[in-house]
Amino acid sequence: MQLKLTRPLAFFDLETTGISVGSDRIVEISILKVHPDGSKDIKTKRINPTIPIPEQATAIHGISNQDVKDSPAFREVASELSSFLADCDLAGYNSNRFDLPLLVEEFMRANIDFEVKGRKLIDVQNIFHKKEQRTLSAAFIFYCRKNLDNAHSAEADTLATFEILEAQLDKYPDLKNDTSYLHEFSTQNSNVDLAGRIVLNKAGKEVFNFGKHTGKEVELVFQSEPSYYRWMMDGDFPLYTKKIITQIRLRSAATKQQ
Repeated sequence: MQLKLTRPLAFFDLETTGISVGSDRIVEISILKVHPDGSKDIKTKRINPTIPIPEQATAIHGISNQDVKDSPAFREVASELSSFLADCDLAGYNSNRFDLPLLVEEFMRANIDFEVKGRKLIDVQNIFHKKEQRTLSAAFIFYCRKNLDNAHSAEADTLATFEILEAQLDKYPDLKNDTSYLHEFSTQNSNVDLAGRIVLNKAGKEVFNFGKHTGKEVELVFQSEPSYYRWMMDGDFPLYTKKIITQIRLRSAATKQQ
């Protein structure tokens, strides 16, 4: 089933040095940009992460330090990638939890404020897990009836994710072929920051989703325990999370002055 789009939908996948959003780096990125008329553009780039690629990571995606030694650093291609994604909603496999937060971190290190607000975010893994509970390779076999060759290369995984979403729309009549619906369906939590450290509670208030203050309102915690804000800013939290808590803190201060 061909996707019904009102604006481009960019499927993307990252290969990285590890799984820490705050400290790991991209070594390869592939983006498949699907336009409302059904035409497609694909952009795949190897990236020099500027930090060593652990052997464990190379064993998964096959990209070594030697492979990327002459590749550009992310900051050198950040403007090009940001422009390519400028008018797009975003889709991926486990992208809401990992790929998107890490990509935004890389943009922020390159001093590019890659805005996520206003974009629809479709996580094909979340749709898959709600429907079938499998991995990407198994999903590809299940939905597309073929093996995923060259798994854990960014381009192969990106193309597979696109094919899986189209096949999911064919398989499940209750899945609406609509970007806004798929965004809502594939969203598991009401995250405020991309890493899910801050979420919205049922009352629509920002609350902590980790640690000793789990479930408590961020604004109230910062008022009663100001050192907690500084602890987070000095800690190994993603830059985007720090941006969000700073916005909350400044908003609280502005409210007090009124």
